[in-house]
Amino acid sequence: MRVEEKIRIVISRLSKHFGKATFRNHGETDILDILIATKLSQNTTDKSSYAAFKNLKNRFPNWEAAANASIEEIKKLIKICGLSNTKAKDIKEMLQEMIVRHGSLDFSFVRNYEDEKIYEEFLSYKGIGIKTITCVIAFGLGRDAIPVDTHVHRILNRLGIVKTMTPDKTFRKINELAPRGKKFELHSNLIKFGRNICRAKNPLCSVCFLYDICIYKERKLFRKKHCSDIKENNFIILESI
Repeated sequence: MRVEEKIRIVISRLSKHFGKATFRNHGETDILDILIATKLSQNTTDKSSYAAFKNLKNRFPNWEAAANASIEEIKKLIKICGLSNTKAKDIKEMLQEMIVRHGSLDFSFVRNYEDEKIYEEFLSYKGIGIKTITCVIAFGLGRDAIPVDTHVHRILNRLGIVKTMTPDKTFRKINELAPRGKKFELHSNLIKFGRNICRAKNPLCSVCFLYDICIYKERKLFRKKHCSDIKENNFIILESI
């Protein structure tokens, strides 16, 4: 089976199970909201990072106020999402550097940038990587792109769509292969599929609707294992900002 055909099958079956993810109206979305929410979501659940994000938004009238707050105050507000020491420091330093460079935290100007220039702009800040910037492009600007986290990287390799060692390499490959207009949908549904079925540990191969096109070497072993009731977790923080 050609890779392009396999991708079309994956998109179709994921959409049948989880629905077709669509863009919201991103015209009024604050770019920094998406950027900071993505940073908060690293190495934790979307529900806890969303709670931390709401704590920041409820405490500070704008991100300039957060930039002027102490690291200790930011840390207390985001403690629920873990790694609060590192995240609080990174967020404050990033915001302060942005103010020094641009005189404000109004990043609406990037809406007029091509994707390549957006990557160039944000990669110049410490702690902002390819995945985070792609989240801004997809969720903040409503453009067709696939951010690649551990779920997406794991699943695409298990399915044999890519053969890559890192999420960044997976990102470059899948954004070349995926059909236009379907990248955002594929990203959103792969996240849900990775949380609920194709889990890192103990994947639920016995109920997997992609089993017949999967090449994961341990799939037959997990196919035999009984699955308890599945409680789906489909909350994605960036779809709720």
